[in-house]
Amino acid sequence: MKDEVSFAGRPRYANSGFGPSFAVLDIGLPDRVAVVEPESAFWAVVDTEALPEALSGGLVQDFLAQSEAFREEMQRLRFGLKPSAVYFNPTERCNFNCTYCYLPEDMRRNGKTMTVEKVNEALERLEAYFQRTLEPGTKPQLIFHGSEPMLAREAVFSAIDRFHGRFIFGVQTNATLLDDEAIDFLTSRGVGIGISLDAHEALTADKVRKNWHGQGAFSKVRRVMEQLASYEAFNVITTVTQENVTLLSDLVDFYHDAGVGVIMFNPVRCTREGGRNLKPDDAVLAEAFCAALDRTYVLFEKTARKLVVANFANVLAGVIGPTGRRLMCDISPCGGGRCFFAVSAHGDLFPCSEFLGFPEYRGGNLFQDDIQSVLKSRPFQAVTTRVVEQMEPCRRCAVRHFCGAPCPAEVQAVSGTLEAPSPYCRFYEEQVRYAFRVVAQGREAAYLWNGWESETEETFRCA
Repeated sequence: MKDEVSFAGRPRYANSGFGPSFAVLDIGLPDRVAVVEPESAFWAVVDTEALPEALSGGLVQDFLAQSEAFREEMQRLRFGLKPSAVYFNPTERCNFNCTYCYLPEDMRRNGKTMTVEKVNEALERLEAYFQRTLEPGTKPQLIFHGSEPMLAREAVFSAIDRFHGRFIFGVQTNATLLDDEAIDFLTSRGVGIGISLDAHEALTADKVRKNWHGQGAFSKVRRVMEQLASYEAFNVITTVTQENVTLLSDLVDFYHDAGVGVIMFNPVRCTREGGRNLKPDDAVLAEAFCAALDRTYVLFEKTARKLVVANFANVLAGVIGPTGRRLMCDISPCGGGRCFFAVSAHGDLFPCSEFLGFPEYRGGNLFQDDIQSVLKSRPFQAVTTRVVEQMEPCRRCAVRHFCGAPCPAEVQAVSGTLEAPSPYCRFYEEQVRYAFRVVAQGREAAYLWNGWESETEETFRCA
């Protein structure tokens, strides 16, 4: 018994006895592989020829020396954070009827819009909650989201003026209602602005993003993009569908030429039938997405100017150092109900805006219920306790803490349960492999936002 305990304290090998269990991950390079300890997200990039030595030598000892710290870090990241952001939907209505929208059509056509007074009352309540829960001096983030928040422009602008300096504000909009006056108002107050555009030419861009009369707005959105391109707090979201998946590299050139600095290539949500019908094949999506990332690197090498693909940059940052993430979709539990929550135009509280079309995930009402109690409600707990360890094949996956099997609302719609893998499982796997490949090649700075070094504590190792 004494010999057994003594041996347990100083294991030499991985994958046997008392040693750690490492998975070896092909990352698409002929001379490098990634070695991952899935539970703690510890990893190393290893020369292929040195793999036997790594599994029976220094890498094992490195892991054992740091394993407790890694596990504590992942535990805090996954279960120790408090909500600090709100997706605020001041109206259910939208002036567009995009084919793939994740919100019900009747809601977008006939839904409720908050008054100026109601929006201000809501923000008073939210501010009071955050003052009780966040560290002194920490400003919560509030993103006016949609449907189309600019349909409630008077209320949104009134709230931004009234609470200026008390929240960090953002607006996510289809850009069709952003006139010069609105742009001046938002930029002069430092409000983050995200717009949507799905292609670099009108025929494709307007095919699925169109108003109730079937007309698109490519020209208008492009003008807004050009006006805002140099604005630091600006980004463009491209929803990737069957219609535009083969155009992603062309879009990289288009955005880079326009001076845009941050974009997102978001695979279409399968939350509703329209999105499911437009879902690209995973293999096609992965190939096009990785080719687009390759193109951003080529342009960076040529011009020294980055085009950051934010959803990939978030995965890359999460690999380099788990707490470097800016988004919380690619980890489980996801950020819904845990790092942020959503407020509907009725004041109803949901774990995330993606759940607004699922009345069963309403946890309470901002104007009637205590927010802290809502966060403990059954609908919120269903999302905040959803972990990859409870799902197949996720619980056996080496990259489970770099993926997180998102998005719970999408998974619910596709599988009828939260406890299932993402319909984009193969795509997310390839995205993580690409991230490891970037690190192995020492190219991470070209893909990450400026200043990432000061925000991220690197936990990777090349051996």
